[in-house]
Amino acid sequence: MKLPVSDSQHRLQEIVGVLKKHNIVKGLTPEKLRLILEDMGPTFVKLGQIMSMRNDILPTEYCKELEKLRADVKPMPLEQVREVIQEEYGRPLEDVFSSFDEHPLGSASIAQVHAATLHDGRRMVVKVQRPHIRETMTRDMSLLRTAVKPLKLTPISGMIDFNMVLDELWSVSQQEMDFLVEARHAEEFYERSRDVAFATCPKIEDTLTTSKVLVMEYIDGFSICDIQKLEENGYDRNEIGRKLTDHYIKQVIDDGFFHADPHPGNIRIRDGQIVWIDMGMMGRLTNRDKQMFKCAIKAVVERDVNELKRIVLQMGVYNTPINQVQLYADIDGLLDKYCSMDMGDVDMGKVLEELMMVASSHKIAMPKGVSMLARGLLTIEGVVATVSPELNIVEVAADHIKAELRQEFDPKKEAAGLARRVYASSNKALDIPGLLSDLLKATVKGQTKLNMEFTGSNEPLSRIDKMVTELIAGILASALLLSSSLICTTDMHPQTLGIPTLGFFGYLLAFGLAMWIILGKRKR
Repeated sequence: MKLPVSDSQHRLQEIVGVLKKHNIVKGLTPEKLRLILEDMGPTFVKLGQIMSMRNDILPTEYCKELEKLRADVKPMPLEQVREVIQEEYGRPLEDVFSSFDEHPLGSASIAQVHAATLHDGRRMVVKVQRPHIRETMTRDMSLLRTAVKPLKLTPISGMIDFNMVLDELWSVSQQEMDFLVEARHAEEFYERSRDVAFATCPKIEDTLTTSKVLVMEYIDGFSICDIQKLEENGYDRNEIGRKLTDHYIKQVIDDGFFHADPHPGNIRIRDGQIVWIDMGMMGRLTNRDKQMFKCAIKAVVERDVNELKRIVLQMGVYNTPINQVQLYADIDGLLDKYCSMDMGDVDMGKVLEELMMVASSHKIAMPKGVSMLARGLLTIEGVVATVSPELNIVEVAADHIKAELRQEFDPKKEAAGLARRVYASSNKALDIPGLLSDLLKATVKGQTKLNMEFTGSNEPLSRIDKMVTELIAGILASALLLSSSLICTTDMHPQTLGIPTLGFFGYLLAFGLAMWIILGKRKR
């Protein structure tokens, strides 16, 4: 659906009006960004919520402020819900459901959820997408790019690429607006949890699910953080906390497919099972990322700075030379904060988040899945702290990895692998005398070259270069000032403001050079 040009122009005026109202040209504080998104409406509230989970793109203080955004918006009228269902199924609502609750269970920026019953008596939850939400968000994103193009967001310039932020948010939003993606997520999660007796997720009704309507099993029970109901129903809180943590670690380490938004509203207890709901936002880790995460946990437990540094460099993407010494010092400083703590007091989510901040300070970009994992771990640790305060996710993860290593250990395979490595090393050792001989011959002929790189030398050299440039500019300014003063003692014509024009322009140029030097120092 293509929206009229007049609507786009009107919406653009609204966006620019909101930006002017909050005086964005004077800076973009975390609170101001949240207020701007709230004033722009439900579309931008949703974008802000997604943005709050990307602390590798936005500074931490911005992410924390955006967590305050709420998704609840004015619900759609039932008639609009009927129209969407009619359009998707080609038949009236009553032909599909025997009953359909008029009042929604929840209403968000992209969709709202109703309870319903099928004609065979099964209770269902029906998630219905708001009409034209894709077209509206497409228009808003396009207009937002236009509106921010001429603006210079000085307080965060150099820290984020705003176009990259918008690209990332649009990519995530497109997935959330396609309910078939969420349905596939739920089906994959269900299959991966099939062998776990204590954990599951709602079953999807495939025959009734489309890109705009999602029909799934109704989950009753209660929130996992409802302590009163846990105790009333005889649940052991420590057991629930342990099972929740163990299953989340399984999602991350074993499956590489995890719930990226595990807040209490998305985890329910029903008939002794932990039921995960809302699969709209899921994180993925590659096999390599999973292995790196295991190594990171081991490195944190053992306080191994070198290993953690290696993991950051292997997982991250960077286009500029890395100051290895400074990176080591920063990671060492991070681990020093936790060295005096018992392992049971360490928050893995916080450690991972701070490690990402260290990487970001060195212009190392981490994979998207790792960023989502950091936020997920922080959230799940908050849930576990409420349910079972004595439990710690690092200890559970370490136990999980140890158990996995014991299961995978095969003496015959290990012996065979060791024999292959010894054989390969022996073959390479036979080449050493020949290589040494070649090296000595090259040395005698004067053909040996030694390449050296001084880590961290670029920054001092850059500073010296700037200092020399400023020194030359200062000398030129002084020379112009003196020569202009000498010219002004003569009666040279033409004149400007009572002094020779040549001297006048010499003063202006000297003043310009002086201001350039002063402003350059203030920026640094």
